[in-house]
Amino acid sequence: MHTPGSSLLALMLQGEGGTVPNTSAFSIVEALAKSTWAGKGVLIILALFSIASWSVFLYKWWTFRRSEGQSALFLDVFRRSSKFSEVQAVCRSLEESPLVGLFQAGYTELTAQLRQNTTPSMESEGADNPKAVAPRPTLKSLPAVDRALLRASVVEVNKLEHRLPLLATTASITPFIGLLGTVVGILITFGQIGASGSTSLGVVAPGIAEALVTTAAGLLAAIPAVGFYNHLTQRVKDFASQMDDFAMEFLNIAERNFT
Repeated sequence: MHTPGSSLLALMLQGEGGTVPNTSAFSIVEALAKSTWAGKGVLIILALFSIASWSVFLYKWWTFRRSEGQSALFLDVFRRSSKFSEVQAVCRSLEESPLVGLFQAGYTELTAQLRQNTTPSMESEGADNPKAVAPRPTLKSLPAVDRALLRASVVEVNKLEHRLPLLATTASITPFIGLLGTVVGILITFGQIGASGSTSLGVVAPGIAEALVTTAAGLLAAIPAVGFYNHLTQRVKDFASQMDDFAMEFLNIAERNFT
């Protein structure tokens, strides 16, 4: 069905060129093949950013999935064990869990304090009198254990956030790179229009279409990166919350048994 607007456009095109051009579908592949060196350079840069963001997301998704599974196993072992030494024995097989780093830091500080409170005189007194009751081990400073857990938590969060800034960079910078390619492409198109002296749609449209491809490519690189970054950042927050809960649970056990 022809509208008055389309008829008017056909008359204008006939007035300029004498014939109505074939309105075939725009081919993105053809636009990419005909794009300028600047456009191709921008597209290569955007492709590299996109590949990097997808690689980071897939790697972190796989890593977080393993960490989540091992954290569940570690918590099960931790809550079923009656001694910290039993938990320490399984830490090596669950190193992907950030809770293992917290536990080892707290266990190291706890063990160091208990060893300092066990003096040689107490040991010799117990050896001289076999019936003597061994003194109950006590912590010298519970806040020191808390600080050790806090320091370990910061280290584990930094490990979880490793490579995430690349996703944020991709999400923020690729639209501007694509826009830069579009601006350069339009400038080149205007230069070609000035050289040919023709402003017909057949001369203007292909150049502008090729220039807009870089903007579309920039958005295609940025949109997934935004989703990846938000998803992984939320996972890091969940891990951090889990570590806070575990640290409080560890401190409660230490305070109940060693103070």
